[in-house]
Amino acid sequence: MDAYHVAVVGVGAVGQEMVRVLRQRRFPLRELRLLARTGREIEIDGERYSVQVAAPEAFEGIQIALFAGTEGEKGAAVTLAEEAIRRGAVVIDNGSDFRLDPRVPLVVPEVNGDTLADHRGIIANPNCSTAQLVHVLKPIHDLARLRRVIVSTYQSISGAGGGAVTELEAQVRALVAGAPLPPFQNIPAQLAMNVLPSCWRFLENGFQDEEWKMVAETRKILGEPDLAVTPTTVRVPVIRGHGESIYLETERKVTVDEARAALAAFPGIRIIDDTSPTERDPHRRTAPTPLDAAHRDETFVGRIREDPHAPNGLCLWCVADNLRKGAALNAVQIAEELIRRGLLGSTA
Repeated sequence: MDAYHVAVVGVGAVGQEMVRVLRQRRFPLRELRLLARTGREIEIDGERYSVQVAAPEAFEGIQIALFAGTEGEKGAAVTLAEEAIRRGAVVIDNGSDFRLDPRVPLVVPEVNGDTLADHRGIIANPNCSTAQLVHVLKPIHDLARLRRVIVSTYQSISGAGGGAVTELEAQVRALVAGAPLPPFQNIPAQLAMNVLPSCWRFLENGFQDEEWKMVAETRKILGEPDLAVTPTTVRVPVIRGHGESIYLETERKVTVDEARAALAAFPGIRIIDDTSPTERDPHRRTAPTPLDAAHRDETFVGRIREDPHAPNGLCLWCVADNLRKGAALNAVQIAEELIRRGLLGSTA
């Protein structure tokens, strides 16, 4: 089996998760090179790694460059992707800079892996909330073509970075102790014991940029430039795992049984949807939670039900680990798909 020279650029939460996923999935590594703004030693899961400075010459000999990306600002790929490509690497970027570039494939492998054949050296990873949304929409779209999607997100704080996680934990400790909340730095307001429906930058049309990413990225990935997508993004006091409440309308009626069968058969999706009460527990209902998805690769789906007020309406709920399927895992799956399709040269 060929093995590959791989670089991970950025060693924050997503970069470290990329390293973890590569190891867990036994990706065929000949070399794993970690790059960041500053050189240093770090430890991931008990293993020590040497981090080199992310300079152009650091990409010599690299075949796959996974850029961890920084959501909401210009990522390292803006300055370094061309240097990596020039030296023979294929860049897979988790940042937002290239996602809507018409020359750059925006890929969730289970959904539109065929677009990888058109890459020109760089491939974009979608926003974390988009990745799990299109993963769930695709099998329904294949059944009966989507006409409309309305989605409300329940996004964990890890999507805002490690500093935001630390800040939420500090808020919780302060509330428990009856102490004043720490200054707001990475989170714009109190999130502990609260939810924040205005946690991102607002656009002139009244939507937040996080919401408009979901609109544009979903259309691009599904190849439906006019699909009606209406999102509302909300930050919730959860450390890891995004939830999404999805309402969709299709061109023909899709029954719950049809939807469940299509979703269950789709790669990477797991159904948790036990709605049968028992005699012992008449209120028992089972649906996936962020804790079910944390540190897992699957996108979990439940609460599948028909809309009683719209003949072609369907409601469902999904959760996924935003650091894995929403970022690191999807990037590694793109690399795996490139190898499977013969879109990377063999190693020496």
